[in-house]
Formats: sequence, C-alpha cells, structure tokens
Amino acid sequence: MYSSEERNSFFDNIIEKLEASKLVEGIIQLGSGVVGYTDEHSDIDLMIATSEIKDAEVTKRFAYQTFNDFNSLYIKEKQFSEEIFLIIAIMENHLEFNVSIVPRDLLTVRSPLWKVITDKTGLVTEKMNVENKKFKDNPEKYRLGFDISFEFVYCFLSFEKELKRNNLIYALKMLEQMRDYTLTVQALNEKKKLHQLKAYNTLEPSFIKAYLSTYPNKITREKLEASARQLRELFTDTINQNSTLSMENALENLLEQTTV
Repeated sequence: MYSSEERNSFFDNIIEKLEASKLVEGIIQLGSGVVGYTDEHSDIDLMIATSEIKDAEVTKRFAYQTFNDFNSLYIKEKQFSEEIFLIIAIMENHLEFNVSIVPRDLLTVRSPLWKVITDKTGLVTEKMNVENKKFKDNPEKYRLGFDISFEFVYCFLSFEKELKRNNLIYALKMLEQMRDYTLTVQALNEKKKLHQLKAYNTLEPSFIKAYLSTYPNKITREKLEASARQLRELFTDTINQNSTLSMENALENLLEQTTV
C-alpha cells in the first residue's frame, strides 16, 4: 500500500525524467488516474509516444533505464508487435507503473479515460483527438472478435464430458471459463470497458449476487452440476439483455439439450 502523496511524487518524478528525452514526443495518462484514482492500490498507466516508428525500441530501453534508476523492485518487458512495447515496473510499496511505448502514428483510443500530459509538437494531441472521435463514433466500442455464445456452449459441452469422466479439475476450469464469458457480456451490457477491466465490484449488485452464487461450497459432481445449471441460466439471461449480441436458435437448442 502507498499513500496518494507517494504516488504523486513518483508520477511527477517519472514524467520529468521521461519527457526530458528527445526520443519522447508525448506522454499520455490512461485509466482511473485521469479522473481520480480508485484507491491507494491503483496503478499508474502511461503511454509514451515516439515521433518515428524506428525509435520505439530504443525508447523502450530508455524507459526501462529510467525506472531502473528509481530503484524499482522489478521490471518486466513485453512486446506486442515489432513497434509496440510495454514495461511493467513495480516500485516501492508495490506501486505499479504500466507504460506502453507506441509510435505516434499507431496511437489508438480504447477508453474515454485518457489525458495528454506532455506533447512537444502538438501532433500527439491531434492524433489522440482523431482516435477519440473514432472511438466515440463506433457503435461497438468494445468488440469481442469472437462468437461468445458459441464459446459458452462449447465450454458447457466440454464441462459435461469431463464431468462424466470424473475429471473434476478440468470441469472446474470449464466452469471458470463460462463465468468469464458471462462477466464479459455483463460488462458490455453496462457499457464498461473490456480492456483491462478490473473493477468488477462496480457491476450491478443483482448480477454480482447471482454470479457469486454459481461458486460451489463443496467440490462434488452434484455441486458442480448445480453450479453449471446456475451459470447456464445466468448467461442466457445476461446475453438476452444485450442489444447487439444474441444466441442463434440452433445453439440455444443445443444448450437446452444438455443433460446437466
């Protein structure tokens, strides 16, 4: 745990060091910190924009060294493409920085929670405003990219099969996957951002209560069957409330024919 004063101090010092580099054209803050951190456990999310695509990797190395100079406890590097990187830095008291390094031309907006902190040319703000308009004008702001109804039913069928084999561990994995699909649909229903959603406690209380009731109080075949029946009903009710997602009749019939 860390105080807001500690977090603000780290934030200001890190920004000062990062923006001093010629490699850094702009810095954008993302997430809850834009409007006020959720609590003392909230992370700091930043996006560093480089002017040229070719500068992304060397900028990543510079950012890594910057956090290393602040005596971070641990730094993890990730690479999402040839030009886009992520640094996760764990600081004192486990304050976490998530910093993506993105060429300006590849900047995107995935959530309304963003704020330009540094812009040396004005082009970073211009690009973010263009991307923000695309985000706002998109009727499906948070796209899944897969058929979630099919995936749920497929998991349910796998659950049934593994339960018959008395493979309770795999059956539990399938239950958890079905819960994840159900959470995703509910988040869409409530227009929550899917990207890095963690504030599940902000979902509708009635949904939370129904969702938590799907966890068995004992690991037996009968208890898992009861959990699956509750999840089947919850998922169906949840997806029926969505204006864009649906379950085709053939899939619905298949789900109804399950023996659990």
